[in-house]
Amino acid sequence: MDTGLLRGESLDAMNPFNLMENGTLSPDDPGESMYRLVEELFPICRSITGNGVRETLRILQRHVPLTVHEVESGTKVLDWTVPKEWNIRDAYILDSDGRKIVDFKKNNLHVVGYSMPIDSYMDLAELQTHLYSLEDQPDAIPYVTAYYAPRWGFCLTHRQRAELKEGTYRVVIDSELKDGSLTLGELVIPGESRDEVFLSTYVCHPSMANNELSGPVVTVFLAKWIAGRPRRYTYRIVFVPETIGAITYLSRHLEHLKRHVVAGFNVTCVGDDRAYSYLPSRHGATLADRAALNVLGFKHPEFIRYTYLDRGSDERQYCSPGADLPVVSVMRSKYREYPEYHTSMDDLSLVSPAGLSGAYHVLQDCIELIERNRVYRSTCIGEPQLGRRGLYPPVGTKYSHRQVVDMLNLIAYADGTHDLIDISNIIQVPAWKLYPIIEKLVAAGVLEEQSG
Repeated sequence: MDTGLLRGESLDAMNPFNLMENGTLSPDDPGESMYRLVEELFPICRSITGNGVRETLRILQRHVPLTVHEVESGTKVLDWTVPKEWNIRDAYILDSDGRKIVDFKKNNLHVVGYSMPIDSYMDLAELQTHLYSLEDQPDAIPYVTAYYAPRWGFCLTHRQRAELKEGTYRVVIDSELKDGSLTLGELVIPGESRDEVFLSTYVCHPSMANNELSGPVVTVFLAKWIAGRPRRYTYRIVFVPETIGAITYLSRHLEHLKRHVVAGFNVTCVGDDRAYSYLPSRHGATLADRAALNVLGFKHPEFIRYTYLDRGSDERQYCSPGADLPVVSVMRSKYREYPEYHTSMDDLSLVSPAGLSGAYHVLQDCIELIERNRVYRSTCIGEPQLGRRGLYPPVGTKYSHRQVVDMLNLIAYADGTHDLIDISNIIQVPAWKLYPIIEKLVAAGVLEEQSG
């Protein structure tokens, strides 16, 4: 299949982060390119519907051939209804002297998402009922939304709010709520099997770098890599507004997803340089869970492990009763758990090329492991004679065993009941170090893949 995508390469097991000796990213690492795409997308005012989502998807289409779907307002989707479409052109607050003290065009977090249009004068007491700030973060503008109730409001720093004086204020929100549609992006990359790996990320937040843009950007570059390599599985990749978009996609594809998805990842908050985080599926023992835990356990043992009770993104929808898709989240700083979350402090300085690249490679590793995971069976009863197959040192010393200990331990548990992830965990050897050993043993006829 000619996807028109850039060709990628297999993971370098010995250098999974493409780091040079001085610790910087190698020239062919996508970290810098991902960061530039974050910068390009950052100014766009996105919401769960509207032109901001469409503009974001159009930019992503320059990198991967997304198919864009529109779902009309009022459409019933499971227990929800697609809301009216919201677009905003401008918003500001003028004080008594006509000075613009809050300006949407300077920071699109200044307006409560989905605010109704207004052009009105009011005193400070009335205005305060429509203002939102964070007393414990006085220099941060909070991100606030009111998607499903007719409201309007402004967000500002608490320091700025405390300086407001009595007087008459003019408030203007030039927005529009109308019957329109909700916009989704989708990419299906066929593999040898109809079984699928599912990747989902969201495109509905305004200017926040880690919480919003790291997810779709890393996902786009994963799609490029996937499309440029041999694939056992088919890959279904979606870019949706959080919650309502995931619910809408489920409403249209639920039976297919339940029948074909073998593993999935909700890609969010993958751009900073802090510790990695893992949030499991509802059942916690799916192929995606096992792959993520194996990769993180060996490469980043300091990772923070959450439970499904800590959920808060689209895993809530994909893992819900009746859907029960095997979807996990592998993140850097988890949503809700870092101080900049849902504020103007989640800006371009919070994410970095190295942070984006690190998460990209961890998710690559998870996908690589899912692709390579098999159940193997030794073809020999008793220990195979490795020497005559060129797999054992020709001269035996008391140290010879060390050269093949991983190979022998792998064979010991290749009994047709343990898959690669099991064996890696049992013998405490990272799965990626077993890949070349398995290839040698299969080529030598010592191991065979267990069918069925």
